Amino acid sequence: MLTDQATYNRKRFRNQIFIFIIKLLVYLGLTYFSFSKHDLFSRSHWLERATNALSLFLGANLLISVGWIVTIFWYLQKHRLQKLTRDNFVLGINRITSVLNTVFFLVALLIFFGQKISELFFSLSIAAAAFALLSKDYITNMINGLIIMFSDQLSLGDQIRVNEYRGKVLDITLVNVVLQNEDDDIVLIPNSVIFSSMVINQSKQNIKKLTIEFELDLKHHTSPEMIERELKAVLHPFSSNITDSSFSLKILEIKKDAVHYKVQFLMPRPDKETERKIKRLLNSTILSFSGREVNTHQDAE
Repeated sequence: MLTDQATYNRKRFRNQIFIFIIKLLVYLGLTYFSFSKHDLFSRSHWLERATNALSLFLGANLLISVGWIVTIFWYLQKHRLQKLTRDNFVLGINRITSVLNTVFFLVALLIFFGQKISELFFSLSIAAAAFALLSKDYITNMINGLIIMFSDQLSLGDQIRVNEYRGKVLDITLVNVVLQNEDDDIVLIPNSVIFSSMVINQSKQNIKKLTIEFELDLKHHTSPEMIERELKAVLHPFSSNITDSSFSLKILEIKKDAVHYKVQFLMPRPDKETERKIKRLLNSTILSFSGREVNTHQDAE
């Protein structure tokens, strides 16, 4: 599998270099056209603006691409081509590249519509200030997203819990973190929430904590010792998937008509399919407690 991943990474990197060469040839051709057909520009101002705008965008894009290729090449050599597609660092570099290309595209667009360079920077500074004031939360999310991408606290594929949400990290954007929960639903959590909430990263612990809470009616009362013994018995086939001595059964609350329990244990190797089987088996056993007849007796006075 690692060999297939490395082959895919090499192919993708070669495609990026091929696209870079094409853009370089177009830029050189455009530069030659600008100097050799200077008289044509004096008669057609829109053609001159279009050429200047395209030259600016391609030139900036080529510089950005050079930076991307050098950085990714260094990273591929460091990690032996194994983490290009699903890695926070590469994700962050790609996001920054997209933002810079968008900025230079907007600048080129303004030049095409006749904006002078001196007026352009003045307009951009005003627009940037207005955008910062009106979109403070969005900018904060972008900064937080970049911090997450370049840190090692959260990684793509990690199993995390944020407040009441838990799931696998599918993507980290400049706006939010994308989770896939146990029901295969997609949950979008803003980056600002990630920074202001307590996040539990179970993948960094290399364990999976499985917890099930349930209530038993007092009229079907079964002793906690018997419940624990039967639950451990049904989990015996999965003993290799459960950390030794990690099983615990706790009474959270004794209510008027029911007892609130919590079952908890650790799985040393997170496995979604095995986790589903264990949960299904435990739930079936717990439901069977409620369907049993309990012999009651009353002491003679």
